[in-house]
Amino acid sequence: MVGVSSQAKIKTEESCIANIEANKGVVTQINVFTVAPENQQALIELLIESAKSVCEIPGWISASVHRSADGTRVVNYAQAENMEAQERIVASLRANGFFERNAKLGEAHPGLYEVVYTLMR
Repeated sequence: MVGVSSQAKIKTEESCIANIEANKGVVTQINVFTVAPENQQALIELLIESAKSVCEIPGWISASVHRSADGTRVVNYAQAENMEAQERIVASLRANGFFERNAKLGEAHPGLYEVVYTLMR
């Protein structure tokens, strides 16, 4: 799922493209989950639910969920306008039990990043 918002209508479509631009100050969280293949789809569904639960928080930009071909990983690529927005999003996810629920399905390996280069056709 990809969502796009700037106090605008939220898009939830498989065909949307997240806007990834270098040097814009956007905070990007890339979280790679290792999962048992039988838990991959359940984790994907939970990550979509969690994205929908925070998409109206000021500063939330997008979330994109990816599955590995071998069924052993799920990647969540999420963007926030700045670190303050990222902290509000994380606080909401924690308060609503999403981290605890994620941990039951897979092992999270999160990191915060800033895009420094993109190349597109």
